[in-house]
Amino acid sequence: MSLVFEGYERQYCEISANLSKKITAASVLNGEQKKQKVSEVAGGLEDADALIHKMDLEARSLSASVKAMLLVKLREYKTDLNNLKSEVKRITLGNANQGARDDLLESGMADTLTASADQRARLLMTTERLGKSSDRIREGRKTMLETEELGVSILHDLHQQRQSLLQAHNTLHGVDDNIGRSKKILTNISRRMSRNKYIIGTIIMLLVIAIFVILYFKLTRRSS
Repeated sequence: MSLVFEGYERQYCEISANLSKKITAASVLNGEQKKQKVSEVAGGLEDADALIHKMDLEARSLSASVKAMLLVKLREYKTDLNNLKSEVKRITLGNANQGARDDLLESGMADTLTASADQRARLLMTTERLGKSSDRIREGRKTMLETEELGVSILHDLHQQRQSLLQAHNTLHGVDDNIGRSKKILTNISRRMSRNKYIIGTIIMLLVIAIFVILYFKLTRRSS
């Protein structure tokens, strides 16, 4: 739906309702008062014609699906405007006698005014529904934009969390390397300690043997 078209539409409905009231008032007036009221109606009809033309141009500038829908509505407005023009022509005829005019006003004019009033009432209701639909569309767009902003914020947070996890992973990888090197060092130390223990044990055994040998020689000399 075009917001421009809706604006023209609302203006037309307001002008149409106002013209209908003026035409009804003019139909019961006489003389200069009637001429003045008819003159006001004529000016309003020109404004209504201009709005119909603007709506037609706006509708034809839109996509095919939207244009088709708006042109259907536009035909209703054109019919309404033609009815208003016909009503003005009827009340400005100066050739008939007063009785004929009264009969016309009481019969055909009354029916036409009633039909036009009903049609304008429907048009106003349609315009109101369109306004509500436009408000819902705007609210939906607002909600969509807020949801999009929230999604972008969540994605940004997830990206930061991913970077933090990657840094933590790299840190843990470095710790694993350090632990691996520490294990190797401890293994080498353990092996050296085991080797040194065997060496010390061997030295102690040799010292004990040497002591026994020395004692044996001393005892042998004393006995001899």
